Amino acid sequence: MVIAVEGVSDKAVLETISRRLGRDLAAEGIRIQAIGGAHAIRRFVAELGSDVAVRGLCDENEQHLFRRVLDVVYVCVPDLEGELIRAIGLERMLEIVDADAFAKMRHQPAHRETPVEKALHRWLRSSSSRFHRYLPVLTEAVELDRLPAPLLGVLG
Repeated sequence: MVIAVEGVSDKAVLETISRRLGRDLAAEGIRIQAIGGAHAIRRFVAELGSDVAVRGLCDENEQHLFRRVLDVVYVCVPDLEGELIRAIGLERMLEIVDADAFAKMRHQPAHRETPVEKALHRWLRSSSSRFHRYLPVLTEAVELDRLPAPLLGVLG
Protein backbone atom coordinates (compact mmCIF):
# COMPACT_ATOMS: atom_id res chain seq x y z
CA MET A 1 0.00 0.00 0.00
CA VAL A 2 1.24 3.47 -0.93
CA ILE A 3 0.05 6.79 0.45
CA ALA A 4 0.59 9.50 -2.17
CA VAL A 5 1.07 13.02 -0.79
CA GLU A 6 1.77 16.27 -2.59
CA GLY A 7 5.09 17.15 -0.98
CA VAL A 8 7.82 16.30 1.48
CA SER A 9 6.19 18.35 4.25
CA ASP A 10 3.02 16.25 4.01
CA LYS A 11 5.16 13.12 4.18
CA ALA A 12 7.05 14.40 7.23
CA VAL A 13 3.80 15.20 9.04
CA LEU A 14 2.36 11.72 8.39
CA GLU A 15 5.60 10.05 9.46
CA THR A 16 5.65 12.09 12.69
CA ILE A 17 2.03 11.25 13.44
CA SER A 18 2.70 7.55 12.77
CA ARG A 19 5.65 7.63 15.15
CA ARG A 20 3.59 9.41 17.82
CA LEU A 21 0.86 6.77 17.44
CA GLY A 22 3.45 4.02 17.90
CA ARG A 23 2.99 2.64 14.41
CA ASP A 24 5.64 1.11 12.17
CA LEU A 25 4.29 1.78 8.71
CA ALA A 26 7.05 -0.21 6.99
CA ALA A 27 6.17 -3.26 9.06
CA GLU A 28 2.52 -2.72 8.08
CA GLY A 29 3.49 -2.61 4.42
CA ILE A 30 2.67 1.07 4.03
CA ARG A 31 4.92 3.53 2.21
CA ILE A 32 4.37 7.29 2.13
CA GLN A 33 5.53 8.89 -1.11
CA ALA A 34 5.84 12.61 -1.85
CA ILE A 35 4.99 12.96 -5.53
CA GLY A 36 6.23 16.50 -6.22
CA GLY A 37 2.89 18.27 -6.43
CA ALA A 38 -0.70 17.32 -7.09
CA HIS A 39 -0.34 17.51 -10.87
CA ALA A 40 2.04 14.53 -10.72
CA ILE A 41 -0.59 12.12 -9.33
CA ARG A 42 -1.68 10.63 -12.67
CA ARG A 43 1.90 9.86 -13.74
CA PHE A 44 2.79 8.55 -10.29
CA VAL A 45 -0.10 6.09 -10.19
CA ALA A 46 0.54 4.97 -13.78
CA GLU A 47 4.19 4.22 -12.96
CA LEU A 48 3.19 2.10 -9.96
CA GLY A 49 0.96 -0.16 -12.01
CA SER A 50 -2.48 -1.52 -11.24
CA ASP A 51 -1.38 -4.11 -8.69
CA VAL A 52 -0.44 -1.50 -6.05
CA ALA A 53 -3.11 -0.04 -3.75
CA VAL A 54 -2.83 3.74 -3.51
CA ARG A 55 -4.65 6.24 -1.36
CA GLY A 56 -4.00 9.96 -1.36
CA LEU A 57 -3.81 12.99 0.88
CA CYS A 58 -4.14 16.42 -0.70
CA ASP A 59 -5.26 19.99 -0.15
CA GLU A 60 -8.84 20.98 -0.88
CA ASN A 61 -7.91 22.92 -4.04
CA GLU A 62 -6.13 19.89 -5.49
CA GLN A 63 -8.68 17.19 -4.72
CA HIS A 64 -10.07 17.12 -8.26
CA LEU A 65 -6.66 16.00 -9.54
CA PHE A 66 -6.43 13.17 -7.01
CA ARG A 67 -10.04 12.05 -7.40
CA ARG A 68 -9.56 11.59 -11.15
CA VAL A 69 -7.14 8.72 -10.56
CA LEU A 70 -7.68 7.46 -6.99
CA ASP A 71 -10.68 5.85 -5.36
CA VAL A 72 -9.52 6.73 -1.84
CA VAL A 73 -8.64 10.38 -1.24
CA TYR A 74 -8.42 12.27 2.05
CA VAL A 75 -8.68 16.03 1.80
CA CYS A 76 -7.18 18.68 4.09
CA VAL A 77 -9.43 21.74 4.31
CA PRO A 78 -8.21 24.12 3.12
CA ASP A 79 -4.78 22.53 3.47
CA LEU A 80 -2.48 20.79 5.94
CA GLU A 81 -1.76 24.00 7.86
CA GLY A 82 -5.45 24.75 8.27
CA GLU A 83 -6.07 21.28 9.67
CA LEU A 84 -3.22 21.67 12.17
CA ILE A 85 -4.28 25.16 13.25
CA ARG A 86 -7.82 23.95 13.98
CA ALA A 87 -6.57 20.85 15.79
CA ILE A 88 -4.17 22.81 17.99
CA GLY A 89 -6.57 25.67 18.66
CA LEU A 90 -5.98 29.39 18.40
CA GLU A 91 -4.91 29.93 21.99
CA ARG A 92 -2.20 27.25 21.83
CA MET A 93 -1.13 28.39 18.34
CA LEU A 94 -0.55 31.90 19.64
CA GLU A 95 1.66 30.44 22.39
CA ILE A 96 3.71 28.48 19.85
CA VAL A 97 4.35 31.06 17.12
CA ASP A 98 6.83 33.92 17.24
CA ALA A 99 4.57 36.53 18.83
CA ASP A 100 6.60 39.52 17.64
CA ALA A 101 6.72 38.38 14.02
CA PHE A 102 3.02 37.55 14.01
CA ALA A 103 2.14 40.89 15.66
CA LYS A 104 4.21 42.72 13.04
CA MET A 105 2.14 41.13 10.28
CA ARG A 106 -1.12 41.88 12.14
CA HIS A 107 -0.21 45.58 12.28
CA GLN A 108 -0.10 45.77 8.49
CA PRO A 109 -3.29 47.39 7.12
CA ALA A 110 -4.15 44.35 4.99
CA HIS A 111 -4.17 42.05 8.03
CA ARG A 112 -5.65 44.18 10.81
CA GLU A 113 -9.20 42.98 10.25
CA THR A 114 -8.37 39.44 9.14
CA PRO A 115 -9.74 36.78 11.53
CA VAL A 116 -6.93 35.37 13.68
CA GLU A 117 -7.17 31.83 12.25
CA LYS A 118 -6.82 33.13 8.68
CA ALA A 119 -4.01 35.47 9.72
CA LEU A 120 -2.09 32.60 11.35
CA HIS A 121 -2.54 30.54 8.21
CA ARG A 122 -1.28 33.41 6.05
CA TRP A 123 1.64 34.05 8.40
CA LEU A 124 2.72 30.40 8.28
CA ARG A 125 2.51 30.28 4.48
CA SER A 126 4.18 33.66 3.84
CA SER A 127 7.68 32.27 4.27
CA SER A 128 8.89 28.83 3.24
CA SER A 129 11.52 28.84 5.99
CA ARG A 130 8.83 29.68 8.57
CA PHE A 131 6.55 27.00 7.19
CA HIS A 132 9.27 24.33 7.33
CA ARG A 133 10.42 25.45 10.79
CA TYR A 134 6.95 25.36 12.34
CA LEU A 135 5.39 22.33 10.67
CA PRO A 136 7.26 19.78 12.84
CA VAL A 137 6.54 21.86 15.95
CA LEU A 138 2.84 22.00 15.13
CA THR A 139 2.70 18.29 14.37
CA GLU A 140 4.21 17.52 17.77
CA ALA A 141 1.90 20.03 19.49
CA VAL A 142 -1.35 18.43 18.34
CA GLU A 143 -2.87 16.28 21.07
CA LEU A 144 -3.32 12.73 19.84
CA ASP A 145 -7.05 12.78 20.49
CA ARG A 146 -7.35 15.90 18.31
CA LEU A 147 -5.44 14.68 15.26
CA PRO A 148 -7.20 15.87 12.09
CA ALA A 149 -9.50 13.29 10.49
CA PRO A 150 -7.86 13.39 7.04
CA LEU A 151 -4.46 12.61 8.53
CA LEU A 152 -5.77 9.73 10.62
CA GLY A 153 -7.93 8.49 7.77
CA VAL A 154 -5.19 8.27 5.18
CA LEU A 155 -3.04 6.30 7.64
CA GLY A 156 -5.88 3.81 7.98
